[in-house]
Amino acid sequence: MSPTYGEYLKIEELLKLQTGIDGDESKLSNDELHFIIVHQNFELWFKLIISELRCTRDILDTDYVEETKIPQAVHHMGRVIETFRLMAQQWKVVETLEPQDFLNFRDKLGTASGFESFQMRKMEALMGEIWVDGKPVSGKAWESFKEKKSLYEVICEWLHRTPIQGSTLDSSSDGEIVSNFVESFLEKHKSLYPDHNADAREFLKSKDKVHRGRSGLLFIESYRELPLLAWPRKLLSTLIELEEAMVLWRSSHARMVERVIGRRVGTGGSSGVDYLDMTAKYRVFVDLWSVRSILIKKSALPELQNPVFYGFKGD
Repeated sequence: MSPTYGEYLKIEELLKLQTGIDGDESKLSNDELHFIIVHQNFELWFKLIISELRCTRDILDTDYVEETKIPQAVHHMGRVIETFRLMAQQWKVVETLEPQDFLNFRDKLGTASGFESFQMRKMEALMGEIWVDGKPVSGKAWESFKEKKSLYEVICEWLHRTPIQGSTLDSSSDGEIVSNFVESFLEKHKSLYPDHNADAREFLKSKDKVHRGRSGLLFIESYRELPLLAWPRKLLSTLIELEEAMVLWRSSHARMVERVIGRRVGTGGSSGVDYLDMTAKYRVFVDLWSVRSILIKKSALPELQNPVFYGFKGD
């Protein structure tokens, strides 16, 4: 016999979970019930995001990522993006809670805080190490939530394998070809932006050694119209959109808290709004943002070598 809608979704069990600290829903005010339901919803969305990010990570965590797999990775991240957008709007529901109405039950929370959300920490660790103003801020606490590789790590490895000017990692002359591409690009960049050429050079080279992963990123962004690079460029663009959606969700969170509790200290002892505003500065995919600062116009790019390599190919 097939299950009913309620049996399949475990609705009866689900609706018994809104009991508060006393374990008795009848003792909850309408405002406290609203607060619990909204935050339980966030945890369910976190569970979905973690699942989708793991799928994306696992698709890309191979020595060779088939071209046909990249659209699937983009699909998973697209779902995460829309989930973050939905969660950003969900703060609007919390904002229907008036400041004094929240104070009526805030003491029940004690030191409990959204900062303690295991799933939110897991989600952050799965995306990758957090950076603010060019410095890592994740630290040991973040490490305790890490599992396997992060999405950022597999993206870096994937970019490191990017064919540049038709050259792959296993090519005997790969180092020379990649170095020539980078130097040619830097010469073009210097002629256009002499005051900012040092930034481009620092991004692409460290102690005169070419950073192949960043060079691959630059190559994809610069020659994105090539058939072989179309989906890789879409993947990079989706990663930026994903992080942007997460940043906007964090910003919406900060504004909601400011509206409801002002500049009070957070229930978990954090600085409240100030702390949440700092989280809106978090970045994971720092290189994907930074490369945009050094791009040059298409007509000034180094001449593409081995263009046939990047053309359409049959099975």
